Amino acid sequence: MSSCAKEAYMFTSFREPATDGLHFLYSYDGYKWQDAGKSFLTPQVGPSKLMRDPSITQGPDGTYHLVWTCGWKGDKGFGYASSKDLVHWSEQRFIDVMSHEPSTVNVWAPEIFFDPPTQQFLIVWASTIPLRFPKGQEEEDNNHRLYYTTTKDFKTFSATKLYLDPGFSVIDSEVLRRGVDDYVLVVKDNTRPERDIKVAFGPTATGPFPKVSAPFTANFTEGPSVARLPHNQWLVYYDAYREKKYGAARTSDFLTFTDVSAQVSVPAGHKHGTIFTVPRKTLKNLLQAAPAGAAGATSATGKP
Repeated sequence: MSSCAKEAYMFTSFREPATDGLHFLYSYDGYKWQDAGKSFLTPQVGPSKLMRDPSITQGPDGTYHLVWTCGWKGDKGFGYASSKDLVHWSEQRFIDVMSHEPSTVNVWAPEIFFDPPTQQFLIVWASTIPLRFPKGQEEEDNNHRLYYTTTKDFKTFSATKLYLDPGFSVIDSEVLRRGVDDYVLVVKDNTRPERDIKVAFGPTATGPFPKVSAPFTANFTEGPSVARLPHNQWLVYYDAYREKKYGAARTSDFLTFTDVSAQVSVPAGHKHGTIFTVPRKTLKNLLQAAPAGAAGATSATGKP
């Protein structure tokens, strides 16, 4: 995407302690990011009323759909809201996806993806169900697997199913479609001493993803976010959380990766989100909008 392109990159974001809601970064080249400077949606749902790991995708009708982590523990679902312009939001809803497993510890990092072949939205998240799976050095309340649901209208959702059990604890997933019958899953291996990012390949958005690769990042990395660049290039951003900075790896095939961390610029404080593109006009309007909760702005209920 050149600087004169009609689109811009957006990066959903949150700020610790995750109480003030949805932030955005924006970029014109996918490498250098700027902070939009305010929250655009304050979390209102879930026991803890937090917003972590916000993930957005756009449906075929132009609507943006947002999901997020509501809390650390005790949640059996995630937050959801929609918007036509990223400024004015619908009423927030809590989507319960794990009550059928009452011992579920958490619902973390829901990632939303629109799958063109099936014309449905896929939402993947990480949950721990103690004593359900063999574990490594993790405690039983930290032994995650990935689960998913699908929907076409955000009114009815398919029954929750296991998405990925690679034989070890996994969190922070992102699924990408490269072409017909060609999907890539980017995921964090959350086991000790790994805690790094790996990839897997599958024929559909729901897999199967039978073989997870060796890591392509160092230890203590998480929250992968992928930007699709021109000329069949991809940038995988990740949070090097012990170093308190963002890194990035560039790839054209998800088999070999080049560390380009020195070429990217991510504002301090940015945390785990997803990357998508918007028309330049959408970004311009967003930057001119009042902060969430300000006079004239849309409230958390979606009403002025």
